[in-house]
Amino acid sequence: MAKTHQVLTAPEPGTTVPLREYTDDQKAKMQALREYADGLLLPDSDPYHPWEKRWLSKPDTIPRYMRAAKWNLEDAKKRLSGTVEWRRDFKPDLIPPDEVRIESETGKIILNGFDNDGRPIIYMRPGRENTETSPRQLRHLVWCLERAKDFMPPGQESLVIIVDYKSTTLRTNPSISVARKVLNILQNHYVETLGRALVVNLPMLLNFFYKGISPFLDPVTRDKMRFNPDLFELIPKEQLDADFGGDFEYEFEPKSYWEQIVSHCKIAPDGTRLEDTPAQAQTPAPAETSPTVVSPPIESLAEADAIECAA
Repeated sequence: MAKTHQVLTAPEPGTTVPLREYTDDQKAKMQALREYADGLLLPDSDPYHPWEKRWLSKPDTIPRYMRAAKWNLEDAKKRLSGTVEWRRDFKPDLIPPDEVRIESETGKIILNGFDNDGRPIIYMRPGRENTETSPRQLRHLVWCLERAKDFMPPGQESLVIIVDYKSTTLRTNPSISVARKVLNILQNHYVETLGRALVVNLPMLLNFFYKGISPFLDPVTRDKMRFNPDLFELIPKEQLDADFGGDFEYEFEPKSYWEQIVSHCKIAPDGTRLEDTPAQAQTPAPAETSPTVVSPPIESLAEADAIECAA
């Protein structure tokens, strides 16, 4: 395969996303959690109301929190409420691209390609660290998680993270305190989103790092981690970066990469979403025309559930 700057934004043709099936009892519990979520919503007058409703109305939100709680409704309510509060403060769906763009300039976190089940792949290369520890690093990671959610094909609810420790040093490796913050966000606010965590090229020098964070890994996350796995068993060679033996010879170029991700996910400069219409898809907007920014759909959770069931 020829070298390219083109980001892979769709799974390999013929990829089948495994579908989940639920019992009547599980469906009843999900409905109860949806009704609870309706009661959590901010008032219509709050500027964040439509974005909160957008997230709660997504077809994967309620099922993920029920599965994470192992179908314990009260635990699911507690988990969901905690994430709602976190999202109101962090506003992960409204991070302006330029706020975190500097963190992407060396390609230390790249969203590119899909595994055998259509999960988007996030490559993390700590050896490419280019900034000092700051809250912006976490916001960049969350921005990437949100974009991975945008990349997911219908029915897919999880992603793959490949952590490549090639050229990583004690200086560039994140501290245990930073890793704890990352784990808190992944495990508590992106529940059931991590499909696999694949660690490759881990030097003996950094074994202490994983021993240090091990107490903070919940059993579910720990079970999804694999060290130096056979990537060809999990990812089509056409989708796997050539750095790991795949056929996809992607050459990272920061400007091209960033513009492709922002464009594909339709992210406006202020972090909102650009209007997507058939006319726009067919005809590029004139250079002097500013893109139209629209609020997300704000149908009720009950309506969203009815749409999902009808599908």
